[in-house]
Amino acid sequence: MHYTIFDTPVVRTLCRWFSVATLRLLGWRLEGDFPRLQKYVLIGAPHTSNWDFPLTLMFCFAARARIYWMGKHTLFSGPFGPLMRWLGGVAVDRRQNNSLVEQMVAEFRQRDALVLAVPPEGTRGRVTEWKSGFYYIAQGAGVPIALAYLDYPNKRGGILALYQPGGDIAVDMPQIRAFYRDITGKHPRNQ
Repeated sequence: MHYTIFDTPVVRTLCRWFSVATLRLLGWRLEGDFPRLQKYVLIGAPHTSNWDFPLTLMFCFAARARIYWMGKHTLFSGPFGPLMRWLGGVAVDRRQNNSLVEQMVAEFRQRDALVLAVPPEGTRGRVTEWKSGFYYIAQGAGVPIALAYLDYPNKRGGILALYQPGGDIAVDMPQIRAFYRDITGKHPRNQ
């Protein structure tokens, strides 16, 4: 059984109220519905600022979305292990022979419900190509990709679309990136 902060009704409700109030005070609005599916990969772009993570969490709380994130296996050992899992962490062991993609596909197969957040750029800095791991995780698990965003100039965030990978990354990746062409991050020079 995987317990997370989202499985704690009182904490979940308080986090939702706080998130809705904070987003309103800051002038942000939620657009698009989070998928009501049990399993999918959630990507968020553009990722240009440290503020992306707390804002994304607030949007997820406001939308009642239950997301999980990947973390290095050492974060999950010792006294902090249960806390990291409670916060939605999924341990990844880079020392294993199987790849990160295989580990996450196995997680999808083991769980009844999993929404896995993966930053496609892999960094807040400027990149010319996105990492492909999110695509191969979704394809291997047979789940769609939810395209989340934060548009700083317009103070809006949410879900652009739900995309089902077709198996040809050379075709699919440009289509996925095209959804983000009118979205601007906090630091546009890093897009």
